[in-house]
Amino acid sequence: MTSRIKKGINIWSFDPDLGLEDCFRLARDAGFAGIELALAAGGPVSLTTTDQDLLAIRRLAERYQLTIPSLATGLYWQYSLTSERADIREQARAIVRRQLRAGALLGADCILVVPGTVGVDFRPEDVVPDAAPGDFFAGSEIIDYEAAYQRSLEALRELAPEAERTGVTIGIENIWNKFLLSPLELRDFIDAVGSERVGVFFDVGNAVANGYPEQWIRILGRRICTLHLKDYRRAVGSLSGFVDLLAGDVDWPSVMRALAGIGYAGWANAEMCPTYRFAPGLMVRHAATAMDQILAMGAD
Repeated sequence: MTSRIKKGINIWSFDPDLGLEDCFRLARDAGFAGIELALAAGGPVSLTTTDQDLLAIRRLAERYQLTIPSLATGLYWQYSLTSERADIREQARAIVRRQLRAGALLGADCILVVPGTVGVDFRPEDVVPDAAPGDFFAGSEIIDYEAAYQRSLEALRELAPEAERTGVTIGIENIWNKFLLSPLELRDFIDAVGSERVGVFFDVGNAVANGYPEQWIRILGRRICTLHLKDYRRAVGSLSGFVDLLAGDVDWPSVMRALAGIGYAGWANAEMCPTYRFAPGLMVRHAATAMDQILAMGAD
């Protein structure tokens, strides 16, 4: 029998020069059932994309027999729920609201939300020269941990009723943000928000640098609403450690046993970064083949 987990891929895994329809075609041809889109400042799925255009994107995906299971975004590096600046925190809340609305129109079950940062190891000047607070990747703003916790908790409690109205779950992702550093803390944080529509968008690869994904899965349990599948080599110790699925240190059989143990039957979306320098479409196909092997480890 096959795994009950659904097989998807994140839009960031594709050549950025490809249009949405070409990405949909490649995802379908590679054997994916879903494609996770991302809300951006510009482009086809942006802060200003009309409701009609979002519905048209959903219809286009359906034409290629694809579901849009979730909606990610990179905007929370620029606009953090835990920033020292109240205007940035309010913009982050507005992005969550827009993401919920866009996700509902696209047919998504879950949106990826970064709960904020205490700090990040990759500094904004590595991405944008002379970056200032509020610029892209302005996560190097160092926030007091207790202040970050309270700001994030307050924001998510405020936003939870909107998630409940839209029927779209806010999925808090475990990322390299020096915040919510253990599965016990993340579990208790989600419980403190106290909404069935706020859960965990669990990234398997992100947990490897300082922990064991299978332990996180067991502890977070039913709180996990969506998965990102990445692989990582601990010895590298930087962003360059993210590698192709099955090429890193993730203990995939243990991960799949843990997912089976909590009865997980939702989406698993490959998030491949970076894309291949040459023949980037081949990376999508390789990811699909690797996912078939991984999901077979959890087959009934």
